Amino acid sequence: MLALAMAFGDSNVTFTQEKVQGSDVGATIVFPKDPRRRLEVWWQNPNRTGLFLIDIAGKSIWTGPEDLHLGLTLPELEKRNHKPFKLKGFDKDGVATVSDWDGGALATLPGGCKASVNFHADPRTAKGNAKDAASAISADKEYSSADEAVRAAKLSVSEILIGYQVGWVRRAAP
Repeated sequence: MLALAMAFGDSNVTFTQEKVQGSDVGATIVFPKDPRRRLEVWWQNPNRTGLFLIDIAGKSIWTGPEDLHLGLTLPELEKRNHKPFKLKGFDKDGVATVSDWDGGALATLPGGCKASVNFHADPRTAKGNAKDAASAISADKEYSSADEAVRAAKLSVSEILIGYQVGWVRRAAP
């Protein structure tokens, strides 16, 4: 956390506790008052060491490995992965999640980190057929990103999670 405060300025870095599956997890928020520059850094240890997870969400303009950024469409994400991938359908919060990069470029990243991506049906195009398509993609099934029903849902990246530990979890929706 000290390195983040030194890099971004003490006034641009705050610490908070988040509830994840019933446990408190420490998180440093970089630029907490600026939605476009906001970044969450989660820690493995209570003393704010041991990088656990980086969360890019909301209106953030941060980018991840392979130029992952919010708003990417399914075809754009496939291009970065160099092939189709697998995803789980929409959960009760309307979130679909990458379940397997299927050996693509995003399956193995430098530094031993793992990337995951969450999707929403694109609100600009989720009218009529796209919204109906999204509701047809069940949370209890896995789909190929190349599946016609998945494509019809007009998915876009709504959250990027870069994990640094095996077994990291997706944050519950607020």
